[in-house]
Amino acid sequence: MRISTMPAPAMTAIPVSVVVMTRNEAANLPQCLPSLTRFAECFVVDSGSDDGTPDIARSHGARLIAFRWNGRYPKKKQWCLDTLPFAHDWVLFVDADERLTAELVEEIARLMAAGPACAAYWIDGRPVVRGRRLRFGCWNRKLALLDRRRARFPDQPDLDIAAMWEVEGHYQPQVSGTTGRLRHPMDHEDAKPLSAWFDRHNRYSDWEAAIRADGRMERLITGEPDGGSSAPHSLRALLGRRMQKRLFQRLPGRPLLAFLHAYVLRLGVLDGAAGLDHALARAFYYWQVGLKMRSAAMGPGAFDRFPSIRAASEPVRTVRPAGDPYSSSSAIRSPPSAFSRSKVRLRTPGSSIR
Repeated sequence: MRISTMPAPAMTAIPVSVVVMTRNEAANLPQCLPSLTRFAECFVVDSGSDDGTPDIARSHGARLIAFRWNGRYPKKKQWCLDTLPFAHDWVLFVDADERLTAELVEEIARLMAAGPACAAYWIDGRPVVRGRRLRFGCWNRKLALLDRRRARFPDQPDLDIAAMWEVEGHYQPQVSGTTGRLRHPMDHEDAKPLSAWFDRHNRYSDWEAAIRADGRMERLITGEPDGGSSAPHSLRALLGRRMQKRLFQRLPGRPLLAFLHAYVLRLGVLDGAAGLDHALARAFYYWQVGLKMRSAAMGPGAFDRFPSIRAASEPVRTVRPAGDPYSSSSAIRSPPSAFSRSKVRLRTPGSSIR
């Protein structure tokens, strides 16, 4: 007896437009893009990569868009929301070093099929340290899935800070409406050498030290959406995201507190050596921020060591070499990194600033 087989029905594409922002991400894109195949469209918005990133994007079926920053607002994320020819109103921002889990993709598919009840959704980022997915410790959380009609990244006054360059800093979009939180995480796993991690967080700490030093952090926190807790009666939910940030900003000994929070309170110790490394990395980051703030407070000469932290009263001067859209006004040369072989290196908008 001959049995005829029918082809399986094609899986319906998830009606979400994905945006992956890149600059020299050839190490990460081959792991990132395959997790996005179920979405209706995927844009790779590239800032002049020269390592083969555009070819990798095209080979995975992504739509490649060139981006050149003009040194003003909007920066890259809001530029994407304003400019890209989206076929859908819901947008998912994914970094090149993030990988969506199958469970998260399925959760988003169900959410879109049922109809989202909120204007944006928080997604947890699960750290992967030396190949190990952390079960405990501190994960990051961001509003990555949003209705572009009801969300906007604010124009923060940080154009004087060289470190963040073309991309919005570590703040969330403003949302007109309520926010929800998805249950499943995305994995945060950078395939680049550890030196890229140190360089990236050196720049991030430049930015955070600068906005903490003159009160801009408080204004940034005030404008962020609250929420993001899955436990409505937990201390996290009762305090709220903004209140937690304000409290942490004022506490002394933040590096030690960040380590204890991740390693002890959030049980990072159960992740073994990887959990210890991750908790120490958090403490090291906040130590960097504090050191740069203390150095800046010592007087005008201190800015020579950390040139991207400038006094609030210092005017912004734009010095941009011809043909270089990424040159910064406040720091043509970066402070030497403890992990850099050269004593002085030209600051370039490296691949890790997305």
